[in-house]
Amino acid sequence: MIIWWLLPAVAGVSLFMTGALRRYALARSLMDIPNARSSHSVPTPRGGGVAIVLAFLAALPVLALANLLPWAVMWALLGAGAGVAVIGFLDDHGHIPARWRLLGHFAGAIWALFWLDGLPPLSLFGISLDLGWLGHALAAISLVWLLNLYNFMDGIDGIASVEAICVCLAGALLYCLLGIEGVVQPLEWVVPLLLAAAVAGFLFWNFPPARIFMGDAGSGFLGITLGVLSLQAAWIAPQLLWSWLILLGVFIVDATFTLLRRLLRGDKVYEAHRSHAYQYASRQYGRHLPVTLVVGGINILWLLPIALWVGLGCIDGLLGLLIAYVPLLMLAVKYRAGEEEPRA
Repeated sequence: MIIWWLLPAVAGVSLFMTGALRRYALARSLMDIPNARSSHSVPTPRGGGVAIVLAFLAALPVLALANLLPWAVMWALLGAGAGVAVIGFLDDHGHIPARWRLLGHFAGAIWALFWLDGLPPLSLFGISLDLGWLGHALAAISLVWLLNLYNFMDGIDGIASVEAICVCLAGALLYCLLGIEGVVQPLEWVVPLLLAAAVAGFLFWNFPPARIFMGDAGSGFLGITLGVLSLQAAWIAPQLLWSWLILLGVFIVDATFTLLRRLLRGDKVYEAHRSHAYQYASRQYGRHLPVTLVVGGINILWLLPIALWVGLGCIDGLLGLLIAYVPLLMLAVKYRAGEEEPRA
């Protein structure tokens, strides 16, 4: 089967391309220089996430031609992912005003929703709820928020890569289990597994201590791609939207709680800061590695079982989401997410 050579090929391309991008960044002095708002202390090359983008997107037409991916989903992922990645790449190499970035992000979200037919009816306590155009608008806002929060959460070594790999592997497992039961097509797991392979190749270079950073091109791309995959999952089986939101819980809760707290305090939310829970935790423990590993552990030991519970229809999705998020919210409070940083 084509997937068994495509998976290692995608991982290999990402691995070697990241190394090449690192050499390019060093030669051109494309470095992330530490400042008062940074969570790292050593100048480090940036822009390695381009390897994830190119390795994954190049595989999508191959899957579509092999009838392993619907063409509509392929165009949704390809257009939205490439557009957001280009905006991030240009911002990594210069500066794009926030309003133009946001406009580009909404354009990518609308493109994806066009090919996916928008937001499917939601499953809520056994009731199918079709929100119509309101649902499509909320879906666009959610996609834009997810790609931006992924950028916000990419602040310490390996955390964004580990999150993406855990979410994708868990999503693939869900598809496999539902495929056995005949609820979904047997090969729905292919796309998330390919994304995990692309990120794994990059993680070799990004694992703490990181030798290259992802950059906005990579983090924004992962955010909108995971968002599109979650919407596709909802079209496959309504409860799977809740499962994917549960799997993304660490990032969603930390970023959203931090944003709301800063908004209430009157901070300029578009300015760089170090007040996410994971950033406070990394400073408390003096290293990035423990925090990155704990994020992976939470995904596997806490969020995955609940997502499976919801995906297999054993509990309502919204209830499962609340059960999953409450301890994450407690952790956000414990690690001071959104608190004003002490002045030097």
